[in-house]
Amino acid sequence: MARLAELVSAFGLLTRLPAGRVAPQAGYADAGNSVWAYPLAGVAVGVIGGLVYWLASMLGVPPMVAAVFAFAAMVLSTGGLHEDGLADTADGFGGGAEKERKLEIMRDSRIGSYGVIALVLVFALRIGAVAALADSAAVMAALVATAALSRGGMGLFMCWIDRARSDGLSAGVGRPDAGRSAEAAALAALIGFLMLSPGAAFAAVLGAALGMLVIGVLAIRQIGGQTGDVVGAAGIAAECLALTAIVAVAA
Repeated sequence: MARLAELVSAFGLLTRLPAGRVAPQAGYADAGNSVWAYPLAGVAVGVIGGLVYWLASMLGVPPMVAAVFAFAAMVLSTGGLHEDGLADTADGFGGGAEKERKLEIMRDSRIGSYGVIALVLVFALRIGAVAALADSAAVMAALVATAALSRGGMGLFMCWIDRARSDGLSAGVGRPDAGRSAEAAALAALIGFLMLSPGAAFAAVLGAALGMLVIGVLAIRQIGGQTGDVVGAAGIAAECLALTAIVAVAA
């Protein structure tokens, strides 16, 4: 029952999917203990995107347009949680001169020019990558794998980097258990290898790790740590580089 409660908690934190209604008896576990299930929440989001892409393709919609519908469905399923974090992070890192000012900007709900630019580039890259794959089965595999990988590393990311402030989403989750965080990363990698060819899976895992690393180093230099927004930005960066790696191997 504890694992089921942790699974429900992971879905409740990372998605808008009604996991609590499906298993109401499970309740909710501590957010930090649910980190192992983050990749499974990613699988659900990826499946939604893949199904929407497949349906659009069946109706004769061109790959580029079908990809737009797929990512629209994925954003709806998560409430744009990670995209919001990316936009806030870009605004804070780009618009503030000192740590305190950067954190203040990141807390502001309004979006600035840096956030808009980051979102445009990220959606262009993801939509372009999916359209390049074109085949519905390949798209489904790529979306499921990258959605799992982008969330599977979040626990290790929060273990690696200290919090930049004492409140907010990341502070609420706390520092996850290192063992459960490693379990999440291993589960995400396993999902990647189950969904993709060995070469593509290996490239995707490396891409996801590189995306997390880049955002982590940048966050340490910019604000001395991580916040919930930074974790979201790291997830988006991991997803983008993993998708890019998959497309490069498939080309």
